[in-house]
Amino acid sequence: MLEIGTRAPAFTLPDQNGEMRSLSDYLGQKVILYFYPKDMTAGCTKQACAFGDLYPQFREKGAVVLGISKDSVASHKKFEEKYGLPFTLLSDPEKEVIQAYDVWKEKKNYGKVSMGVVRTTYLIDENGIILKAFGKVKAADNPAQMLGELAGLEQA
Repeated sequence: MLEIGTRAPAFTLPDQNGEMRSLSDYLGQKVILYFYPKDMTAGCTKQACAFGDLYPQFREKGAVVLGISKDSVASHKKFEEKYGLPFTLLSDPEKEVIQAYDVWKEKKNYGKVSMGVVRTTYLIDENGIILKAFGKVKAADNPAQMLGELAGLEQA
């Protein structure tokens, strides 16, 4: 996981509509950048839908939500349409950004070891600095947790 207080690695990736999006597009806003294993799976769907449900509250706090997985643009589009997701999904099939953010790790599932995306969420400030980093997050709880982190920043 990347260090808190360091600059978030710059990136440009296609979104679910095939438009290129860069982290620098969001300077001046807080960014909830979450990495997830796969579109349409149970945990990832719970996490995405919860981010979608809370999205108006994230926007009220001046934050955007960006989800990244190694799924294709077409897969992201289906995921967005099926669940009415109001935020940007970014496609990283080459795993360049996934690796830059140190979330491609060895995972154990039922005793089987494989490489994959470890569900991780970063909170990046208006200047592109990592404020918070959470690894191995619980899919269903993560969106509310991140909203709480934003509320905590407002009170600090």
